[in-house]
Amino acid sequence: MKVDPKSIRADLYRPRAGHWAEVDVPPLRYLAVDGHGDPNTAPVYAVAVGALYTLAYATKLGLREATGIDAVVAPLEGLWTSADPTAFTGRRKDEWDWTMLIALPDPALMGPALIGPALVGTAVTDTDVDAALDRARTTAATRRPDVPTGDVRVLTLDEGRCLQTLHVGPYDEEGPTLALLHDEVMPEAGLTWNGPHHEVYLGDPRRTAPERLRTVLRQPVRAATGQAEHPSPRIGS
Repeated sequence: MKVDPKSIRADLYRPRAGHWAEVDVPPLRYLAVDGHGDPNTAPVYAVAVGALYTLAYATKLGLREATGIDAVVAPLEGLWTSADPTAFTGRRKDEWDWTMLIALPDPALMGPALIGPALVGTAVTDTDVDAALDRARTTAATRRPDVPTGDVRVLTLDEGRCLQTLHVGPYDEEGPTLALLHDEVMPEAGLTWNGPHHEVYLGDPRRTAPERLRTVLRQPVRAATGQAEHPSPRIGS
């Protein structure tokens, strides 16, 4: 059976464009790799993403062989930080630090779709995922020694309360949307940052025209210290 997390949790992967929505993101486990610099020009970026996909697809195949569940590889995601937040709105990419991610199959996320008369006892467990990942690492080290899969770690991300929207268009046109969030939406609601800027890439830039790219923009938030929260007409659910 094929299981796609994007379909099961549309609230996480299919927000509306032009609308900031509040969402509660559960703890999720990811394959993760860290780096610094412009993702368009830094050689380490392409190498890092290649290592992620190598392990993600090998884990998928191992999990299918062990459980019969065909877990669709999740989209590429990224956590982006900088000493100066204006490096994002100003698109000064050489100042960016990044952690690129691919979500591992997660029983808490996938479970509701797997509970049924024909599937009782076949739901994926963390033990299944960990075993498939261990086999994937061993296989990659033997068959693809040129790919630095040893740099890939497992990261549990517990973002909780977030604001998110869908950006449609080139990545370099995200700036005004992020500036609106930082300068107006969050201050008006009495909110502040509670984690790195998070993006989920729903399109493949190698195969999709820039104007048709779809990217989830997500920002973990919390109440600003010393400020009362205010309902904002800019934020929905």
